[in-house]
Amino acid sequence: MIKKILSSALLAAAASMSVAANAAYTTYFGEDLGLGEAKFLNSRPNSNAANASFLSRLTNPGVANFENFADNTANPSINFGSAGITATLSGGSVASTANGTTNGVGRYGISGDPDGNGRDSYYETSSALTLTFSSPVGAFGFYGIDIGDFNGQVTVTTVGGLSKLFNVGNTLNGAGGGVLFWGLISDTATFTSISFGNTASGTDFFGFDNFTIGSLTQITPTTVPEPSTFILMLAALHFFRKRKI
Repeated sequence: MIKKILSSALLAAAASMSVAANAAYTTYFGEDLGLGEAKFLNSRPNSNAANASFLSRLTNPGVANFENFADNTANPSINFGSAGITATLSGGSVASTANGTTNGVGRYGISGDPDGNGRDSYYETSSALTLTFSSPVGAFGFYGIDIGDFNGQVTVTTVGGLSKLFNVGNTLNGAGGGVLFWGLISDTATFTSISFGNTASGTDFFGFDNFTIGSLTQITPTTVPEPSTFILMLAALHFFRKRKI
């Protein structure tokens, strides 16, 4: 009986450690549903909580809020500041609204008014959008505004060491003006570009703000068991089996 209990406990622990040790990436998601296309969401608890959880794994990440670009600027080059990385955008253009208002059809910025000009900027697109980084990154996150009210599902594709298609999972056909945060942190593999997909391209327009990135050196690793601990547990399991306890 003791043998059975010990075997089950040790094997369960080994299985959980294997999952933790082999986890290549973590995604973060929070969504606050819209109240209509003319309604600016002053409270965004779900998306902000997801963003906070994402940021808690990063040290001095780079954030781009588009405040230093004029409206209608297309395909700008973004400087992520402290991260020491730049990115080239392709698809869409910069837009802005007066603080605390929407553009009348659900989109607005969420970074506040850092430059004090009375307007909040964001990036707007209805088609494919790609960021190509000057150096590989291991973390990327963004706020999405007014996504999915015209049945558009957002996807994110990474290219590089981590090459994978992600479904963001936004609500479809909800009220306009909603806000979401989605983030990705890869503990081991970097990527060199991010592409957004839109299943309702040309119909469902999206706003993006606060693009956030981090290199592998800026990521706080998740806690994983020491290999020696795992070996000792397996040795103990072998010992008790041999003794037939």
